[in-house]
Amino acid sequence: MRIGQGFDAHRFQAGDAVVLGGVTIPFEMGLAAHSDGDVLLHAICDALLGAAALGDIGRHFPDSSAEFEGVDSRRLLLEVGVMLAAADMAVVNIDATLIAERPRVSPYVETMRDNIASDLGISREQVNVKGTTTEKMGFAGRGEGIAASAVVLLSGA
Repeated sequence: MRIGQGFDAHRFQAGDAVVLGGVTIPFEMGLAAHSDGDVLLHAICDALLGAAALGDIGRHFPDSSAEFEGVDSRRLLLEVGVMLAAADMAVVNIDATLIAERPRVSPYVETMRDNIASDLGISREQVNVKGTTTEKMGFAGRGEGIAASAVVLLSGA
């Protein structure tokens, strides 16, 4: 058994939606990023890669590469799933937290769970996603951006 943890954060910029857990959520701003800015999937990718001792998301999908400019982060999660399979590692469970004052994520959590489970070939019961605020403290509390953290348990090799 191996445990991994991941974290990601992006600041808001002009836009009309954010992508979280592979779900496009209408919002008065977007997230500044080289990819689609999906902090939830980025944190999960980092946690999975870390648990498998395969480095981090920046090593495999560098923001200096034109190949990943504007990329759908579900593609990155799918590729991480392939890496885990090649390393003979299987996801036992994922527990992830979105940290933001806005937008409200609870209406979208079940779809996020479905997306993550589908992309990794696991059941939705192995995936937990929740949202929290920082009670208006820090950059997320001031509405400057969104963060996410994830913890995963893998079995295998």
